[in-house]
Amino acid sequence: MVNTHIGAARLPRMFFCIFPCLLACASPASAQENPAAPPAQSAPAPDQNSAQASGGITAVPNRPTFSTTAEAVQRGVFEIEYGFEAADGHQDINGLLKFGLFKNLELRFGNNPIERDSGVAGMGDSFAGFKYRFFEEKKMRPTISFLYAALLPTATANLGIGALGHAATILVSQDFGKHHFDFNWGPQWLGRQNAAGFDRNYFSALAYSYPASAKWGITGEIAGYSRANATTPTTMTFLGAATYNMKSRLVLDGGAYVAAYGNLPRITFFSGVTYSVGDLYRELRNRQTRPAHHPGP
Repeated sequence: MVNTHIGAARLPRMFFCIFPCLLACASPASAQENPAAPPAQSAPAPDQNSAQASGGITAVPNRPTFSTTAEAVQRGVFEIEYGFEAADGHQDINGLLKFGLFKNLELRFGNNPIERDSGVAGMGDSFAGFKYRFFEEKKMRPTISFLYAALLPTATANLGIGALGHAATILVSQDFGKHHFDFNWGPQWLGRQNAAGFDRNYFSALAYSYPASAKWGITGEIAGYSRANATTPTTMTFLGAATYNMKSRLVLDGGAYVAAYGNLPRITFFSGVTYSVGDLYRELRNRQTRPAHHPGP
C-alpha cells in the first residue's frame, strides 16, 4: 500500500531487537544471479503457464501493506499500483509507479491524486525515490534492500505535510517454505512548515503472507510510526488482507486496517491492483531490430 500520508507511530521494542538479528544473517558475498527465478512477492506465486503467457514477467506488489518488500521489480519492467481507502472522515486514491532501471535498482514515484480528510478535499502529498537491493535471498540469508524517498509537499492546504522531507528505510524479506515475511525499519525527517530544521520519527513494520491456494493469498501486518512532535503522536495499525493473482503480472487485493492507537480512523477499508505493464527494454530492442518498412513503387 502506498503510504504517502506522514503519520507517527512506535511499535513494541521487539521490532527493534529483530532488525539486528536479521542483518546478522547477511553474508558479505553477493548472491548468484538466477534470471529464471521470479522475484518473491507478498501474493501467492502464479502458475508457470500464466507466467509464460505474460512474457516471463511476474508482478512484485508492495500492496496491500504499509511495508515494502525488499524484492525489486525485474530489470526493464514498468509496474503500476493503484488503490483506494475509505474510512470515517477519510477517503483517498493512492498510486505508485515503479521501474526496474537495473537488476537491483528500482525507481519509484507515488502520490495520492485525490484525498479527502474531515471534509477537506484535494490532492495529496507525493514522494520520489529508489530502492537498491544489496543481497538476494540465499538459503537462510534474507533479501536486504535500502529504500530512500523524498517526501514532496504537493498536497492541497491542510491535507499534507506542508514541507519537504526525507525517509530512509532498511527492508528485509525472507521466505520460510511458503511463509513470507517482510520487515521494515527506518527514520523519517519531516520538514517544519514555519521553522527551519526537521522533526524526526521512526517507521517499523512486520508483514506476513501465505499462499492459501494457487490464486489466493492472505496477508497480515503490524506497522506504525514513533512520535515526531506534539502534533504527530505515536500511531500503530493492524492490517489484514486477501490477494488474488488473476495472472502472473496482475494482482488484486482488498482488506482493512485498524488503528490500535493514534490520530487515525478506527477502521479503514481498502482495495487495489498491481499490474506489470511490460518490459520497456525488450520493447525498445524489438523496435530497433524490426525491419524498416519501404513503400512500394
